[in-house]
Amino acid sequence: MTDIIAADPKICHGKPTIKGTRIMVANILSLYLGGFREDKIVEYYPELSKEDVKATIDYARTLIPEDELEGGGTNNG
Repeated sequence: MTDIIAADPKICHGKPTIKGTRIMVANILSLYLGGFREDKIVEYYPELSKEDVKATIDYARTLIPEDELEGGGTNNG
């Protein structure tokens, strides 16, 4: 997948996660699309770095049309 994102059938039923964690890409995207900025997502998941969050958003951009990701990260959370 990427250097940061992995899908392992033994972790979270194979759903994409941040490597070394059980934090699913979908959870991060849900926060982002709910208006949370990267720094607030890192506050929510302190084991993540801003780089992890950015990689997740970039990964999503390869899968989801750009207009569906608009508006994410516009709220202080």
